[in-house]
Amino acid sequence: MRMPDNPNQNIRYDENKLSRIALAGGCFWGTQAYIRRIYGVAHTECGYANGHTENPDYESVCSGMTGHAEAVLVRCDAEMLPLKKLLFEYFQTINPTSRNRQGGDMGAQYRTGIYYFDPDDEAVIREVISEEQKKYNSSIVTEVLPLNCFYRAEDYHQDYLEKNPNGYCHVDLSKLPKEALC
Repeated sequence: MRMPDNPNQNIRYDENKLSRIALAGGCFWGTQAYIRRIYGVAHTECGYANGHTENPDYESVCSGMTGHAEAVLVRCDAEMLPLKKLLFEYFQTINPTSRNRQGGDMGAQYRTGIYYFDPDDEAVIREVISEEQKKYNSSIVTEVLPLNCFYRAEDYHQDYLEKNPNGYCHVDLSKLPKEALC
């Protein structure tokens, strides 16, 4: 699979103006590959979010005993990429009505979730979910919670599909917005 170009590669972002959010969308490899290619995303990092153990590793998360979700920490310029637009793009990558499963991956670590830092973001998140719900007959089960913890995943998970372009991915990168493919 040829990976689409990243429109953010040569942009110098002001670190003081970046907002943060963590998005869980099943396997974090595809979520990271997609999200990092949306114009306005300065940085992404794969990790484990909102579990109940400290410093989990991939093996312990996959055991189902840690409560963590595979997630991508996203830092973006909110002027270039408002949260609402980022979330509409995120919903292009998931089936939000599927509990604990995305693509061929099953287990609580593959649940969908939006984990926010700023409490003011919750209203925007709920508004987007309300709009998205109109597209489905089943209820959206994507959890919306404050981010209570995030642990960086092992190095081999970071930018995995960049390093392994034939790796497994449930995310359809052809759904990237056209401006992301410039």
